Amino acid sequence: MSALQQYALLLGLAVGTIGLAVSLYGISRTFGKPRQEEGKDVPATAGRPSRDPVWARYHIRYYGYALLFLAFDMEMAYMYPWAVVYRELGLVALLDMGVFLAILFLGLLYGWSQGALGRQ
Repeated sequence: MSALQQYALLLGLAVGTIGLAVSLYGISRTFGKPRQEEGKDVPATAGRPSRDPVWARYHIRYYGYALLFLAFDMEMAYMYPWAVVYRELGLVALLDMGVFLAILFLGLLYGWSQGALGRQ
């Protein structure tokens, strides 16, 4: 398959996907009728109206949890492609992953030393 045929196939898939999305949206707008309900636009928690304001601020301690989650989430996103090419690259890939994990471990130790993992 030539490069031009591959691009034509990619364009066809993109046009087909966009066409499907637009047609499904059009069908839902045509046949679906929105119902107006009293409590539909009211913020609720577990089926009851919320007592707290909607734009309440979160405690700063959740920032540390979010950063740790992102760090370890990115670790998994990096480890999958690394595992795929590990056999081809060999020792170089192993050393790269070792450096990467060492940096993440240092970040974990720093978070632990600052109390990000403890109960607050």
